[in-house]
Amino acid sequence: MSTILIWIISLVSIALVIIRPFKVPEYVWAVSGAGLLLLARLLTPAEGLAGVGKGLDVYLFLTGMMLLAEVAREEKLFDWLAAHATKLARGSAQRLFLLIYLVGVVVTALLSNDATAVVLTPAVASAVRAARVKSPLPYLFICAFIANAASFVLPISNPANLVIYGAHMPPLLVWLPRYLLPAVVSIGATYAMLRYTQRAELKQPIDKDLELPTLARGGQVALAGIGVTAVTLLLASGFDQPLGLPTAITGTLTAVVGLLVARKNPFSIVKNVSWAVLPLVAGLFVLVEALGKTGIRQWLAGVLTHGAQQSAAATTWASGVGVALLCNVMNNLPAGLIAGNVMQAAQVPETVKSAVLIGIDLGPNLSITGSLATLLWLVALRRENIDVSAWQFLKLGALVMTVPLVLAIASLLV
Repeated sequence: MSTILIWIISLVSIALVIIRPFKVPEYVWAVSGAGLLLLARLLTPAEGLAGVGKGLDVYLFLTGMMLLAEVAREEKLFDWLAAHATKLARGSAQRLFLLIYLVGVVVTALLSNDATAVVLTPAVASAVRAARVKSPLPYLFICAFIANAASFVLPISNPANLVIYGAHMPPLLVWLPRYLLPAVVSIGATYAMLRYTQRAELKQPIDKDLELPTLARGGQVALAGIGVTAVTLLLASGFDQPLGLPTAITGTLTAVVGLLVARKNPFSIVKNVSWAVLPLVAGLFVLVEALGKTGIRQWLAGVLTHGAQQSAAATTWASGVGVALLCNVMNNLPAGLIAGNVMQAAQVPETVKSAVLIGIDLGPNLSITGSLATLLWLVALRRENIDVSAWQFLKLGALVMTVPLVLAIASLLV
């Protein structure tokens, strides 16, 4: 009975996070579900704290990135970048689309998919305003889709990569030969699908007569902070160190120095950070901790081990596609936590593990709540007074996710 109740409470809580009824914030449902598990004594306080504690590196990572993004936004760095990007487009909507996409690839690869959602989305919103674009969504969709499509270029490109591999993260020189081809395929196919689906809107002219603003000293500090953070994350990855603390330190230092240079009140930054993301993530970690008590991890490990012994290729396809769909049912962070534990217990070839990681990273492009990056993207859009419905995203994601996913998994078997 306790196992059934854990499944009911966890799945209902995750469903409410996805549906977001009455526009109640997502974190409320995740935290409420975690609290109900504790009240029903389906999870002990010690187990609940253990679940929260497993997300420490993710909390630190998100805190640093959100502070970094907010100081950059406050100091008009995004407006400055947007003006230059629009100027380079020279009145071509297609060229602006490609420029934004390429920037998204770089930001995702070097700063993570969450950074793309948090940092790039406001910049793109500024760019389309500056260019007087009538339909801004095609450009903003880039931020959501490339955040997931390019999130396995490097180990640091997605916090979910850290969750899946844990202490067994492959060194960079092992990672690149394994994931570079699937990543290139994913990035190229996602661009092709986005470009095809948005072709009508990209025929509209954009403004090319723009005045390039001057970047203030606070904005220069924010730009330098982003650069230092990127280098720090690459070094941490190269030395096989956790990414959360370095990100939190560089993000906090950038915010402090930027505020001092601009002589602004710290409250102006702190109040605008989307802190609600942290309890959302913590609640999801607790829900996954409870699901672990149902025996699902051991059962899945046995199924994968048996399947790999029968047919490694079939298991590669089934695990990659299966976990991609699972992400859209329960979000890729909890799905990644479960998958990471299963992969460590199962005896499977590396192609199966790689397919699972690609499914966790790329699969969330199907639905609006498939990944934390997409949830952060939604928060950024709301701040710009732009709304995207779940159905609107799903119709687009059905094509933009499935084709790149199939091609990326196929590239593993080449």
